[in-house]
Amino acid sequence: MTEQGFVHVCHLADLPEVGPALAEIEGRRVAIVRTEDGEVHCVDDTCSHANVSLSEGELDGCTLECWLHGSRFDLRTGEPTGPPAVLPIAVHTVRTEGDEVFVALSEES
Repeated sequence: MTEQGFVHVCHLADLPEVGPALAEIEGRRVAIVRTEDGEVHCVDDTCSHANVSLSEGELDGCTLECWLHGSRFDLRTGEPTGPPAVLPIAVHTVRTEGDEVFVALSEES
């Protein structure tokens, strides 16, 4: 763990150029997602509609789509942008330093 609750998660080279990857931080499964513009986001990996992995979903801009029923979530807010999900997912703070990716987990679950 580093200062201010940030934990080293991976290197940028460990992530797909565009898309999600699964990571575990302190026992919590998260999706680390790199968008087309190179930004890195981190959200809880479990869809709030059905208990499936979002890191296996499709990325569209800054929206991650669940592969099972098509629920869509905004990576910046965690809010669902497409049904059937109605509950948001937790969004975590990401910091990059060079090729290193650090995440501070939010208190939300």
